[in-house]
Amino acid sequence: MARFPFSAIVGQDEMKQALLIAAVDPTIGGVMVFGDRGTGKSTAARALANLLPPISAIKDCPYACTKDDQARYPDVCGTGPIRKRPVPFIDLPLGATEDRVVGSLDLERALRAGEKAFEPGLLAKANRGFLYIDEINLLEDHLVDLLLDVAASGENVVEREGLSVRHPARFVLIGSGNPEEGELRPQLLDRFGLSVEVRTPAEIETRVEIMRLVAANERDPEGFADEWATEDDKILKQVARGKNRLAKLEPGEDVLTDAAHLCLAVGADGLRGELTLMRAARALAALKGARSVKREHLIAVAPSALRHRLRRDVLDETGSTARITRALDELFG
Repeated sequence: MARFPFSAIVGQDEMKQALLIAAVDPTIGGVMVFGDRGTGKSTAARALANLLPPISAIKDCPYACTKDDQARYPDVCGTGPIRKRPVPFIDLPLGATEDRVVGSLDLERALRAGEKAFEPGLLAKANRGFLYIDEINLLEDHLVDLLLDVAASGENVVEREGLSVRHPARFVLIGSGNPEEGELRPQLLDRFGLSVEVRTPAEIETRVEIMRLVAANERDPEGFADEWATEDDKILKQVARGKNRLAKLEPGEDVLTDAAHLCLAVGADGLRGELTLMRAARALAALKGARSVKREHLIAVAPSALRHRLRRDVLDETGSTARITRALDELFG
């Protein structure tokens, strides 16, 4: 069944912007989408898979390795010519076992040929792509710890059942969840570059439009996808051009100073706020086709880059987003 087209999703502009920024610059650190049930969180994340330009990888490599990876991981990378392939987009189900996530002994090969061989897991399949976890706040703690380790190092090390395997595992983590079902562990939340709050649309026109589009998709999913294919293709090309422009854009001293002033004003923890703000503003500028990174790009990404990094102020019960908006108004008008 065809995925719901990304361009047909209405009423969730910040979420769509954050996902496209992560597609342009994977070093952002992933996207966390928290909010009400039934607001298109998982629909938007899965629709992103259709907007990712193909990558170049060794033809028969199960890890989508490049030639550089092959030199670094000669024991696991496949051989063959370089070919284009789709960017991996892997779902990590809540009930997944650790073996399925990290990989394990290939039992079939062991029984048939008496050989010890590694069967790659979901982390291997997600290398150079995206790993999506729905209801991430319900994920078991030991899997959260495992993901933190792999996300920090960019590689997965498996030592069990007589196996010792090390392979690349660089992926963009996308998580979604409903805060009513439990908070996300601070250690994991801190690893996400962008955090988006999704609310149920309050405008009648938007709600009616959503019902109309969903009904059209349910009647004829393939036809609906074809109807929006041109718009999705425009976004795909926009992402591809953004990735090519990214290296040519560097925020000027004025933008870096703005970022530092804003993080100090809102009381952001650590320096990850400034770094994420800088990267996200640059990625948005590349996505928009701008010739330079400007204050307007910084302002546009500030809520999603900073709202999960604010210290709680016992004297100010205002929500994180409102505090950021207030600081933006005070600093930049």
